[in-house]
Amino acid sequence: MRNTARWAAALTLTAASVLGPLAGAALATPLPTPASLYAPSDLVMTLGHGESAALVTPQRAVTLTCAPTASGTHPSAAEACAELRAAGGDLNALTARSGALCTKAYDPVVVTVNGVWQGKRVAYERTFSNECMKGSYGRSLFAF
Repeated sequence: MRNTARWAAALTLTAASVLGPLAGAALATPLPTPASLYAPSDLVMTLGHGESAALVTPQRAVTLTCAPTASGTHPSAAEACAELRAAGGDLNALTARSGALCTKAYDPVVVTVNGVWQGKRVAYERTFSNECMKGSYGRSLFAF
């Protein structure tokens, strides 16, 4: 009878040391709560001179966060987020402002946007014929 009690005590101590004191509680741990009620909207934007992002070294890069508030290294984060919201997050829906007067000089500028907009993955690349044309798309989104 004493040997049985010793074995039971030894097994209990071994199980506690191997599994930890709250081994059963770990299975019932609730899922972590999200840090925010907003879907993430975090973007990294780059700009370089050339014909495609694959062949260009980025000369400038900024970050843009739009939820829950506008922030990041973009110089006009609030305005850029407002432009994106107005376009429904569709960068291809942005069009040139009417009345923009640009030369036809060809000095290509590539803009890339990668990240997440309202929880959905974004990968965008556009080559503009020159800086003026890039600036004519929106008011502040590509002005960095």
